[in-house]
Amino acid sequence: MNYKKYILPLFCAIVLNTNAQPFKITQPTFKKDTFNIVKYGAVADGITLNSKAIQSAIDACSKKGGGVVLVPGGFWATGPIEIKSNVNLHIKRDAVLQFTDDLNEYKIVEMNWEGLDGFRNQSPISATNAVNVAITGSGIVDGNGDAWRMVKKDKLTSSQWKNKVASGGVLSEDGKTWYPSVSSLAGVKVKKPGVKAAGETLDSVRKYKDFLRPNLLVFAKCKNVLLDGVTFQNSPAWNIHPLMCENLTVRNVYAKNPWYAQNGDGIDIESCKNFLIENSTFDVGDDGICIKSGRDAEGRKRNMPTENGIIKNCIVYHAHGGFVIGSEMSGGARNLFVSNCTFIGTDIGLRFKTTRGRGGAVEKIYIDGIRMKDIAGEAILFDMYYAAKDPVPIAGEKRELPKVEFKPIDETTPIFKDFYVKNVVCNGAEKAIFIRGIPEMHIKNINLENMTLQAKIGVDIQEATGINIKNVNIISKENNPLLYVLNSDAIVFDKVQYKAADVLVQVEGDRSGNVKVLNTDASKAKKKMEIGFGAKEETIKIQ
Repeated sequence: MNYKKYILPLFCAIVLNTNAQPFKITQPTFKKDTFNIVKYGAVADGITLNSKAIQSAIDACSKKGGGVVLVPGGFWATGPIEIKSNVNLHIKRDAVLQFTDDLNEYKIVEMNWEGLDGFRNQSPISATNAVNVAITGSGIVDGNGDAWRMVKKDKLTSSQWKNKVASGGVLSEDGKTWYPSVSSLAGVKVKKPGVKAAGETLDSVRKYKDFLRPNLLVFAKCKNVLLDGVTFQNSPAWNIHPLMCENLTVRNVYAKNPWYAQNGDGIDIESCKNFLIENSTFDVGDDGICIKSGRDAEGRKRNMPTENGIIKNCIVYHAHGGFVIGSEMSGGARNLFVSNCTFIGTDIGLRFKTTRGRGGAVEKIYIDGIRMKDIAGEAILFDMYYAAKDPVPIAGEKRELPKVEFKPIDETTPIFKDFYVKNVVCNGAEKAIFIRGIPEMHIKNINLENMTLQAKIGVDIQEATGINIKNVNIISKENNPLLYVLNSDAIVFDKVQYKAADVLVQVEGDRSGNVKVLNTDASKAKKKMEIGFGAKEETIKIQ
């Protein structure tokens, strides 16, 4: 392995013109000693619970200095297992590691959930404070998520819903959500289930144990981690969750969940340093590739940004977002490099989300070479009013616009700044670009360049400063207006191409100013500009 190629590529400094510092991603190394789980009593009949046999092989391997724990071809039923230092769990191509649907096999443990300390059921695969750990091979790890997962009626066909109800479980009071057990339904009535800060204890959460769905794989505070070639599927909650890890490599992985899988993220990199995700595929029920760093006060206290990351040559099919940052990003994120990725059928393409109360700074994000097709919502979205709902409203759902108000700037105020996105093609979206900051803290220094975006609606910029959009071809179906600016300043549209528009640029709000449209043929629009709600015509220049 040539480790030098995982040092921050020189092109980032030359092509992207950044000042980021180099970093290296150290991979784990293992002894060649092999520990076959069959020799420790494992039976591949799909019935025998092999938890003890697999764990014994892992423990023996680690105690003897490490090596490979082999899962050979076969159907291996198991309960939760814990990876130890210097262990490479190798799953053969014709092997299925199937985690049990007996929820009693999963004990309640203290852990982190969506950026907050609390209690969850034990993850099917976990590691804590381990060094040199890996899961490799080309087999399948199945988390048996259907045994845990609640399902909304609106997300299934009528026949699917009928079969789900007939399978057992219980319905919510309004009959719109199916839960696998009474214990699972009980968690809905708790304000902040499983959260320590809300006063929950080990004893108090037992009554709604089944509601506390675990992530399929959680590696916490580990160093030198490798995930290579394996399919991780059917997770109870998030699929792959590295938490506070250093030197993480994920390659050739397939993360797969049903599209309706609530909280069924593909991979959530949280408060990690020095990582690579490459040549991997995600087809899941929530965000595809997601960056996080803790939530609200607990995330700020942790103060561990997700930093120094390379994401390249990945494909995301169904997901709420292709590449996502947030919304739990209170520890910040920086020095992230995303290149040559494809998003097909995601709700949103590039999705950056936060909200008041989070705090944290997301900055120095470099994205180059993104291909998108059939995006249900926005191709590119920055939103500081994230409301914890699916990005595409379901039929009949009413959503109100946020109330515009200034709030004091303090440690709870989130920051989005210094994004550089170039070379993007999108074939089909609801909206090409949406940027929405908050009045007291504008989204700042966003640079979008060299794009062809086919979308129903063009560009929408609100509460932002220093937005530069250059050499962008917008092929929109609704051209009134093509470019919209609200209470934003230092906005530059340079070399915008389009076929036709009723209005080229519409500027509104008394806090809007210094809006420029340069090197753009305004004659193709029926009207060059419209001004409203206190905006001043002299602050807009079309050249």
